[in-house]
Amino acid sequence: MTDWRPASGPAAAASRAAMIRRIREYFLAEDVLEVDTPALSPFAVSDTQIESLSVTESVIGGAPLYLHTSPEFCMKRLLAAGYPDIFSICRVFRDGEAGHQHQPEFTMIEWYRLGMSLADIIDDTVSLISNTLDEHGPDQAPVIIDYVDAMRDTCGVNIRTADCEALADAAGADDALRASLGDESDDWLDLLLATRVVPSFAADRLTVLRHYPSSQAALARLCPENPEVADRFEVFLGPVELANGYVELADSAELAARIARDNETRRQRGRPVRPVDTGLLAALDAGLPDCAGVAMGIERLQMLHDKTDDIRNVITFAFEPNND
Repeated sequence: MTDWRPASGPAAAASRAAMIRRIREYFLAEDVLEVDTPALSPFAVSDTQIESLSVTESVIGGAPLYLHTSPEFCMKRLLAAGYPDIFSICRVFRDGEAGHQHQPEFTMIEWYRLGMSLADIIDDTVSLISNTLDEHGPDQAPVIIDYVDAMRDTCGVNIRTADCEALADAAGADDALRASLGDESDDWLDLLLATRVVPSFAADRLTVLRHYPSSQAALARLCPENPEVADRFEVFLGPVELANGYVELADSAELAARIARDNETRRQRGRPVRPVDTGLLAALDAGLPDCAGVAMGIERLQMLHDKTDDIRNVITFAFEPNND
């Protein structure tokens, strides 16, 4: 028999409502405008770490539509059109696993601040997390560490000079794993980050990991002082990733080149090549203002706030895959 009951009760809903109220109060005090963007698009992100869900049976034009993985592209178009600092709280969709830590549909808060440096947007993110978690958050100042230093201190590797063999040695990889990951250094770095670096973060305070390698810039600009790294950061509490942010890339030609590289990687790995968002490229051509942006999952925050390690305890209805 189908279980019709919700995954969580009214106490979790009340906790969520209070958190969202605190988020809105924070941005109201900062004079940040709340905006709304569409969830459906004829375009999809090319990021090789993210998979979009498609709506294949569409009566609109015959081509597939995609459920957005974040409101980022539309929000950047708003900024290029002259909007001030903005934020959005919306449902987003990502294809992947469903269970204790992940759901294919979740709630994201995304925001953009004009003229902020990397240090500024990190401070802004830490302040929002502190306000949202209230007394349930850490009371110590965050640890801020560069990616290259975290890899050196935890794994004993210098990522500027280490080849894939050295990275595989640092990971303690056996022959099967070496054959599986091959000679893509970023794949080895991702493995070391997930299995060695992130588990070492303190459980009782925020850790900000900044200045990712330029090869992992995603949509961040390269650091003006050191183009070997990107103005990208992530925020963790213990091993739990809370936020991902950039000082934004504003060069449309560079963005088009990164998307092309992503799609070529997708093609080589037998994964879907994604249609390019021409509206975003046109917006950058028109002029994206100097800005920084952050994406953060609300359910992740609530799991910490409510002291649970199961996402199903903080959402009303959970997607459970059919394993029959």
